[in-house]
Amino acid sequence: MKKILLVILIAASLEGFGQQERVITTAVPFLRIAADARSSAIGDIGVSSSIDGFSQQWNPAKFAFAERKMGIGISYTPYLESLITDIALLNGSYFNKINDQSAFGVSIRYFTLGEIELRNSFEEIGTLVKPNELSIDGSYSLKLSEQFSMAVAGRFISSNLEIPQLGNAVQSGKTFAVDIAGYYYGRERAYDNFDGRWVWGFNISNLGPKIQYDAGGQENFIPTNLGLGGGFDFIFDMDNALSLRGEFNKLLVPTPQDFNGNGFLDQEDNAIYQEIGWFEGVFKSFTDAPDGLSEELKEITWALGAEYVFREAFMLRAGYFNESEEKGFRKFFSMGAGFRYNNAQIDLSYLFSTAQVRNPLENTLRFSLTFYLGQEYYND
Repeated sequence: MKKILLVILIAASLEGFGQQERVITTAVPFLRIAADARSSAIGDIGVSSSIDGFSQQWNPAKFAFAERKMGIGISYTPYLESLITDIALLNGSYFNKINDQSAFGVSIRYFTLGEIELRNSFEEIGTLVKPNELSIDGSYSLKLSEQFSMAVAGRFISSNLEIPQLGNAVQSGKTFAVDIAGYYYGRERAYDNFDGRWVWGFNISNLGPKIQYDAGGQENFIPTNLGLGGGFDFIFDMDNALSLRGEFNKLLVPTPQDFNGNGFLDQEDNAIYQEIGWFEGVFKSFTDAPDGLSEELKEITWALGAEYVFREAFMLRAGYFNESEEKGFRKFFSMGAGFRYNNAQIDLSYLFSTAQVRNPLENTLRFSLTFYLGQEYYND
C-alpha cells in the first residue's frame, strides 16, 4: 500500500502544479539527485569540485584536467530507505583521456521503484509492475587554454512509470537533453604560509524538450538547470590540503502561477502553463516569478562544502545545502569520508535534514567506488 501511494504522489508531481504554492516541479527529477557519495557529502556540490570519476553528472568539462588516463565510478543510493527497501538510484560512470588536452566520458543512471503490486480489491490477483527511469549520456571535453576547458554532453532519457488502469496505461516517456559546461582550474600559487589554487565552473544541464507519457497527453518540463560554483584549494604541504567550495543552482523552468487571476492555480492556469515551450521557458525562468526579484532569488539554491585531504589517501568532508521554504524546503547538513588505496577509492556520506519537511535521503548511508587506471597526467 505504501508503494501504491508513493507512485500516486510521484505521478501527481509530474503534473507540475500544486493548488496554492508556486513550487517548480518537473518530470524525471532523479536527474538532480546526487548520484555519488563524495558530492553528496559536501552539500551536493559538484560543478566546481575537483575532478573525480563522477564528474559526468556535475560538470564533464572537468575530465580534461583528469590526472589519470581512465576512471570508473560505481555508486548506489537508497531512496526513502526508512519506508521502503527496494527504491534506489544506481549510477555507473567512465571517462578516458584522449590526450593531455581532451577526454570523453559516458555514464548511465537507473532509478528503480522496485516491484509494485496493483489490485482493485484484496480478493483480486495482483498485477506486478516495475516502474523505473533511465538516462544514458556521453560527453566530450577540451582544454581551450592551460587553465580553462569546456564540454558538451548528450543525454537520452527514458521514464517508464506505467501503471495499467482499465486498459488506459500511461506510456513510457522519452526525450533527450544536452549539457554545456566550463571549468577553470587555476595555477598553483605560493602565498605566505601555503600554496593555493582558485577553481570555478558552470554547467547548463538537461537542456532539452519536454517529456510526454502518452500520445496527445500533457507534456512535462525536464529539470533544466544552471549551476555556478567556485572556491579555493589550500595546499599546506605535501600531505595536507583543504578545499572550500560554494555553489548556486537555479532551475531554468517557468514558475507556475495564477494566470487567470482567480486567486488559485486551476486547470486553466495549467493549460496556459503547458503552452510555454521548453526553449522559451529557459528565458522566462529568469523573470517570470509573480513577486518579482525577491521570488526569483528564492528559486536559487545555495550550498557550502569543505573537503580535507591527507596524503591523498584519507578524506573528511562536510557541507550544507539550503532551499527556500516556499520553493521546496530542502535544508540539510551532510558529512562523509573517503579512503584511497593504490588505484581504488571508496566514499561514504550521510545526510541530516534541518527542515520541517523530511528529506527522502535522511538517515541514509550512501557509498560509491572509483577506480583510476592508466597513464598519469600533470596539471600545472
